[in-house]
Amino acid sequence: MSDAIKHECGISLIRLLKPLEYYQEKYGSAFYGVNKMYLMMEKQHNRGQDGAGFASIKLDMEAGERYMSRVRSIDQQPIQDIFAQINERINTSFKENPEYVNDVAKQKKHIPYIGEVLLGHVRYGTFGKNSIESVHPFLRQNNWMHRNLIVAGNFNMTNVNELFDNLIQIGQHPKEKADTVTVMEKIGHFLDDAVAQLYKDIKKEGFNKREASPIIAERLNVGKILRRAAKNFDGGYAMAGMLGHGDSFVLRDPAGIRPVYYYQDDEIAVVASERPAIQTVFNVSFEDVKELDPGHAIIIKKNGKVKFKKILDPTERKACSFERIYFSRGSDKEIYQERKMLGKLLFPLILKSIDDDIKNTVFSYIPNTAETSFFGMVIAAQNYMNKKKEEQILSIGRKITREELHEILEVRPRIEKVAIKDAKLRTFITQDSSRDDLVAHVYDISYGSVKENDNLVIIDDSIVRGTTLQKSILRILDRLLPKKIIVVSSAPQIRYPDCYGIDMAKLEDFVAFKAALALHEERNTMHLVEEIYKKCLKQTNTHDSEVVNYVKEFYKPFTADEISDKIGQLLSPPDIKAEVQIIYQNIENLHEACPKNLGDWYFTGNYPTPGGNRVVNRAFINFFEGKNERAYN
Repeated sequence: MSDAIKHECGISLIRLLKPLEYYQEKYGSAFYGVNKMYLMMEKQHNRGQDGAGFASIKLDMEAGERYMSRVRSIDQQPIQDIFAQINERINTSFKENPEYVNDVAKQKKHIPYIGEVLLGHVRYGTFGKNSIESVHPFLRQNNWMHRNLIVAGNFNMTNVNELFDNLIQIGQHPKEKADTVTVMEKIGHFLDDAVAQLYKDIKKEGFNKREASPIIAERLNVGKILRRAAKNFDGGYAMAGMLGHGDSFVLRDPAGIRPVYYYQDDEIAVVASERPAIQTVFNVSFEDVKELDPGHAIIIKKNGKVKFKKILDPTERKACSFERIYFSRGSDKEIYQERKMLGKLLFPLILKSIDDDIKNTVFSYIPNTAETSFFGMVIAAQNYMNKKKEEQILSIGRKITREELHEILEVRPRIEKVAIKDAKLRTFITQDSSRDDLVAHVYDISYGSVKENDNLVIIDDSIVRGTTLQKSILRILDRLLPKKIIVVSSAPQIRYPDCYGIDMAKLEDFVAFKAALALHEERNTMHLVEEIYKKCLKQTNTHDSEVVNYVKEFYKPFTADEISDKIGQLLSPPDIKAEVQIIYQNIENLHEACPKNLGDWYFTGNYPTPGGNRVVNRAFINFFEGKNERAYN
């Protein structure tokens, strides 16, 4: 993506199902789980670079022995920083206590981070300061082992105010109004309640407090706790947690907005945000890694038993399509094919734009995530050319000569790597003119790859703000002197903000919104914009279930092509020589390419939860009132 936008968070939960001695004997290290967690987090590093965190729990430790460990980092390379700290601690322990090296029991007792239950998180913050306090996993401590709770997730709640008020109503005094804190405290409240009730029941059976502890661990119903806690959650979430005594869970939202995958065998159970991470780290097949059903939780009890529980009734499946287009690793078998299909389905629109003149057209892409869509576009171009060649050969009506055949077959799509992304440039100069000059050099070009007056088709996976296109890419491509530059987005026009964990929260950031606004101004329909504002304003005190997305009316007067044409005008630098055209994917093609992920609210405004409609209306109110803030703060 040429426009840098915030990614999502990524989670990884690993549960070792054998004693640590087993891994020492089979794999040569009792730190097998820690090593695997390092790989799992690195393989999901694409999802977050703002920070990273790791936590572990040791099972069956004696009173007075440390059984929970946590380390977090906001270093420039946070994952490496975390595991460098862990490695240093391990090596120091071995150096000071050589007898630990071959004694797994002493390692477990004395060295932190080694454990049977491990939770990792990579963070890309959607808002707020990038401080260490914002980094997952979060910890809720208690002297009762069962009441310790560690939580990490990939989520954003649209109804934080409601969740915050719920905590106050049940007698809590939350330290801040952040969705991570409110979610953890709500789960923690029902965890406390469940433990207290179990103790009362067990006490009636004649057990004392010390005897009750292992019985509570055995009987604790994690599914029931999650069901009570998640009752009012409105958002997209993949939420992972560990309880101090060793139970663990991952819960997925009812619409399946955020992804969750898992794998289990007799040695290990692992859950993650991305399937390829599990496949690669544990060397298992695509078919062995399953997707967690929406509204369900995978629960791993202290005794190692893996359960799947329906926590909330699944709603219509609206798994995020943007995951497939951009955020997830393209090495996933299905995602790779979907991205190729996105490129393939764009070709008829491209062909129309170049007036079928493939001979004088160069096809390329903006590195690096658009490369797979580019392959699909090229396949479509090749298929088209093969059909044209076949028709040409059959139309000759006589025996064709070798020279004629060679001339026909020689024609093929011209494919070049035109744009090259340089190392990330730091805009250390604050003046706008100087910053723009630096931004303009983020990309470079392959000189000589395009002939003067050629058409140049270049595919990007999505065009959100268009800033990099305007200030860098189009200017640099224009140096090649093409007749026409056609920038193709494998995603449809992004018109609406996200509120489920991706940092796209302000309408005025979107070039599609700017284009529609410009059209309203040109056609003297700004009174409609004010009417939409008033409708949004009237709904501010309406219950979420009754809120309507009135921002759809903002785009309704214009066709998608009209908005795309205006985007092309807005993004064209005033001194550019080539004609610029912007082509976007359409919604029908998106659904055809990604049939299992129909969550398209970014493009259509069809939010999968009631809170989404409230957020988009608030975003419009903020725009109209000139408030530069996120709609879900």
